[in-house]
Amino acid sequence: MRTLLCSMCFLFLFVFGISAQNSPDCRSAIPVCADAPILGFSDGSGDIDDFDPDVITNTGCLEKGSVSSANIENNTSWYVFRAGTDGQVGFDLEALSDTAEWDFAVYGPDVDCANISNGTAQPIRCNYEVNTTSFTGLGINPEDGRIGAPFVVGSQNTYDEYIDVLQGEIYFILINNYNTNFDGDAEPFSLTFTGQSVDDDQDTALDCTLRDEFLGLDIIACEGDPDITLSALRSPAGPAIASVTWTVDYDDDGTIDDTLTGVGAFGAELVVSSPNSGRYFVSIQTTVASVITDDILITFYGIPVLDRVEILETNLSTEVDVNNIEIIVDGDGDYEYAINGGEFQDDPIFLDVPPGLNTVVINDKNGCGASEPIEFLVVGYPKFFTPNADGFHDAWNILGIETLNDPVVFIFDRYGKLLKQIDETTIGWDGTFNGRPMPSSDYWFRFEYGEDEQNDGVIVAKTLRNHFSLVR
Repeated sequence: MRTLLCSMCFLFLFVFGISAQNSPDCRSAIPVCADAPILGFSDGSGDIDDFDPDVITNTGCLEKGSVSSANIENNTSWYVFRAGTDGQVGFDLEALSDTAEWDFAVYGPDVDCANISNGTAQPIRCNYEVNTTSFTGLGINPEDGRIGAPFVVGSQNTYDEYIDVLQGEIYFILINNYNTNFDGDAEPFSLTFTGQSVDDDQDTALDCTLRDEFLGLDIIACEGDPDITLSALRSPAGPAIASVTWTVDYDDDGTIDDTLTGVGAFGAELVVSSPNSGRYFVSIQTTVASVITDDILITFYGIPVLDRVEILETNLSTEVDVNNIEIIVDGDGDYEYAINGGEFQDDPIFLDVPPGLNTVVINDKNGCGASEPIEFLVVGYPKFFTPNADGFHDAWNILGIETLNDPVVFIFDRYGKLLKQIDETTIGWDGTFNGRPMPSSDYWFRFEYGEDEQNDGVIVAKTLRNHFSLVR
């Protein structure tokens, strides 16, 4: 819950609008609304790669502008807004210096930064043209009246079309200063929202309560990522801070686990390091005896770790061997799975897996990496056998038993009486006990082998269903 008890929100505003801020990473994009111009700047590429270099060649217009060598992430600033009403939204991005070369991209609705990075989310509006005016943006260029149009390489039109938004939708804006690739100096800009929704009511066009969530939207990060800095300086208190208190609920279970120490003036910034997932809270005491609070959930994910492979169903007595398995991962991330070099799928259950050695690759869909191919062994068993001396299915055994260390199989009747013990040296059970044929029925087995989670480095799929039929 985010609570705002403040009578000093006017401190957000200065003569020219909201005070200049910058967040060069998508995951810590600055929440904004349309009630005043925003003064911003760009001063670097941030701590993490917001664009995977392996997929950036497929990211909308960003790499296809007039300058083929343009770097889309060198001096960047990220903002996020939530539509307050249905309608039309645009913006004017104005250069406040003679040397800046501003470009932009808009992502949404309702995408996350991980999908921006991996190329799944493409920009719905963008422009990477050489600027011949001081303005770029969405809508109509106020300097020359040129109407925005879909991006065309070499068009020299620095404006794209307005976007039609629905109330509650969230959009990210990337602002990039190509020109400072050469001198490295920070450059200022002004961002002013426009369009029919803003003309109707600039206070409701974008949801200004998002700005009160000054710590930003919840963050998904990868283990090993650079530190994340949370800042109380973006709160409506502005510089009117008397003290700042930080706490954390590591399990996000409603219980505060620790009080933390911030850095800088008043301890107003908190540095969160991998892999310290949790919900972080800030309480700001202002100089006018009001309190402002906010919280943010930060979740670090690592490269997926396979816990086990379970056999859900097996049938090796048909013309086509059938094994249905489930991949169990140690973790609660958003994963996809591929076996034996096939396509990735979201479902961890695979049907018709061949017996013997197989491989699985587990990919974290948050962009935190994929496992190396992991070998697993499917040891199957027939669902039934027919010991009638016709040369087909005359004995029952575990398929692949010879590949295991010290395997042993115990076969029981439905009352739990031990009928047979077999190992890798035997051909299987012929359906007899003390030389007498056993009747058609279901029989149960317990399968053991000498291994501790792995068998000579190969994970062995665990059998869950352990009965079969004798048919005469």
